[in-house]
Amino acid sequence: MKNKNLFFHSLFFVFYSLFFLVVQEIERKFLVVGAFKTQAFDSSHIVQGYICSAQGRTVRVRIHDDKGYLTIKGASNESGTSRYEWERELPLEEAEELMKLCEPGVIDKTRYLVRSGNHVFEVDEFYGDNEGLIVAEVELKNEDECFEKPDFIGEEVTGDRRYYNSQLMKKPYKTW
Repeated sequence: MKNKNLFFHSLFFVFYSLFFLVVQEIERKFLVVGAFKTQAFDSSHIVQGYICSAQGRTVRVRIHDDKGYLTIKGASNESGTSRYEWERELPLEEAEELMKLCEPGVIDKTRYLVRSGNHVFEVDEFYGDNEGLIVAEVELKNEDECFEKPDFIGEEVTGDRRYYNSQLMKKPYKTW
């Protein structure tokens, strides 16, 4: 009985978190065309896989340096700038076990953080089958928020599904 109660308590917490603690992610994505590494104030290694990468919803497992994360994302709006996101930190060992359940393919990248005005750009340099691809994202409070573009920012690719990590796993950059 104790295990059954614990199960229902855990299940309630997950559903409560999914429905009441979901945040709106608003971001814009760009190709990187210039030098940026000297401007970075931090960097980290990320490996991630997808338990589900269906159109309109993804369930991602991420190992970010020595921490694990489980993330659920909803469908993007028409412009591709906004979607719902739920994320929770996991013990590293649990994330490593969940990676074994992921669909084939993995995303391997280094993330660099670069300040520009009042924002921080996350610049991802990809490895493996996505080597040669470097993209930058900036998170915003609303879709119309102004921001300063660093000099290394190139073409905007917000909403272009080819640049979604869940799609890069299925159709890597080297195959384009």
